Amino acid sequence: MIIRPAEPADRTDIWSVIEPTIRAGTTYALDPLMTKDDALSYWHGPDKRTFVAVRQGQIVGSYYVRANHDGGGSHVANCGYMTLARAQGSGVARYMCLHSLEYARNAGFRAMQFNCVVSSNTRAVKLWTTLGFEIVGRLPEAFRLPTGEYVDALVMFRKLDAQ
Repeated sequence: MIIRPAEPADRTDIWSVIEPTIRAGTTYALDPLMTKDDALSYWHGPDKRTFVAVRQGQIVGSYYVRANHDGGGSHVANCGYMTLARAQGSGVARYMCLHSLEYARNAGFRAMQFNCVVSSNTRAVKLWTTLGFEIVGRLPEAFRLPTGEYVDALVMFRKLDAQ
């Protein structure tokens, strides 16, 4: 698998990756009914550096990295990751996260923070934990699932080792 910067020609394939996750409404605080153009504009926002994961010539995942905040918080990176539905569970998210950690470190970030990890997304919580992230905050019932159930959102954080 290779990870490379996203290109304009990748937009259709990236949409194939992110649409099912957005529509499911169970892991991202995004409007499940947002348009394709709005979703792609969000994923490729001017504040983000967007990448794709390619396996055997097919885009199987995408992630972005950005500063978590401006000003005094700009040394902490924030990322979002999505994997093609049929590639989930095959190591794509792990590979993207490892790449993002290296990219963020090389870009001068000192840490990485995930602001809203949905607690019911146990695969993600387990993966991020195995990659050195700690749960540093729990926001009670901060995320509403499509079923109407409220679940906690987790804040996860990891310092980046110096090169």
